[in-house]
Amino acid sequence: MGKTVSKLSKDDLKALRSATYFDKRELQQWYKGFIRDCPSGQLSEEEFIKVFKQFFPFGDPLDYCHYLFKVFDVDKSNYIDFKEFIVALSVTSRGSMDQKINWSFRLYDHNKTGKLTYDDILIIVNAVYKMIGSMVALPPDEKTPELRTQKFFRLLNKDYKSDTITLEGFKQLAKLDPAIMNSISSFDGLV
Repeated sequence: MGKTVSKLSKDDLKALRSATYFDKRELQQWYKGFIRDCPSGQLSEEEFIKVFKQFFPFGDPLDYCHYLFKVFDVDKSNYIDFKEFIVALSVTSRGSMDQKINWSFRLYDHNKTGKLTYDDILIIVNAVYKMIGSMVALPPDEKTPELRTQKFFRLLNKDYKSDTITLEGFKQLAKLDPAIMNSISSFDGLV
């Protein structure tokens, strides 16, 4: 996928149609835009951050982008190619709730252990709070990243100091916490 051409090959189109929820026309349009913005066919973390900053002008999305970039960069090449971009976009915008929860879990599980500690979650929650800045009014039990992270564990009847949250626990948490479901569903119908 690293070659720089203006159109996707038939084989690439076929593979991407089976790996995403986009049709042929949509894939070709997304590819054309991707190549226009990334002529090399690769998006660096710095470029990713520049694009993301446009959506959060009142906060600092730098940390969040770093972790989000790691989830997009499936092959760990330090670049996002079109396939990685479009598969992630497909899951986050049109995937099932279960697919979206699994994808979100990977964001929090930045150490790739299969379980989330308080510190794992706090890093991402801190990044989100920095990114949204003062744009959102928060309830008293979520005023700080620490309180929000502790709430995750409390909702699951777990001790944040010693317990962890697995993917199954994260799925439970998503059902218990409307903010998680809203966040996961925020890209529904966007593309």
